[in-house]
Amino acid sequence: MQSACSQCNLHELCLPVGMSIEDVERLDALVGARRKVRRQQPLYRAGEPFEAIYAIKLGWFKTDVLLEDGREQVTGFQMSGEMLGLDGISTEVHTCNAVALEDSEVCVIPYDRLEELSREVEGLQHQFHKVMSREIVRDHGVMMLLGSMRAEERLAAFLLNLSQRFNARGFSPAEFHLRMTRDEIGSYLGLKLETVSRAFSRFQDEGLVAVQQKHIRIQNLTGLRRLIQQPAAR
Repeated sequence: MQSACSQCNLHELCLPVGMSIEDVERLDALVGARRKVRRQQPLYRAGEPFEAIYAIKLGWFKTDVLLEDGREQVTGFQMSGEMLGLDGISTEVHTCNAVALEDSEVCVIPYDRLEELSREVEGLQHQFHKVMSREIVRDHGVMMLLGSMRAEERLAAFLLNLSQRFNARGFSPAEFHLRMTRDEIGSYLGLKLETVSRAFSRFQDEGLVAVQQKHIRIQNLTGLRRLIQQPAAR
């Protein structure tokens, strides 16, 4: 099924930002197809040849890598309007797994054709560089989480990040459903499952959030922000 970037309700979050109508139409022709990925199924696996990048049209994904001891380390969670597949650009093979957290749909963008069009369309090249920069900034944010924050600060920063991303898509920034498990959250934040559960319980006891299984309602946004702004105890 052909996907029209110009008519997509996520176009402001994806590659066509700032491009002229004519250039967006050229990108429409570039996007080969949409691909549906069932829950818990991979979009791609580490070691597979890199051929395309993917714009998430619907749904959620996680990326992870396999550690030497056989455990999976979650490296990110991606939602609609975000890109997957950039990990394969430098080596021409994917360096991580991308697995759907729910039934999802992506727009397939062949990378060789994207490169060719980027050389002709200045706006596309500029926007693609912005997308890659956004990924680098996100990676730096994760390193900050793992390197300098206590457990509750990490979870607060994670919830605030989700809140901002939902808000950017026109959804409630204060009430949302988690697609990932607490174990996956712990893997991403460098925390044990029990630590994640205790932090959620404390947030609920202090009136910061209301938690019902995977449903989250942020009751005190300022309190969550204050938690990650306060100096760490020595």
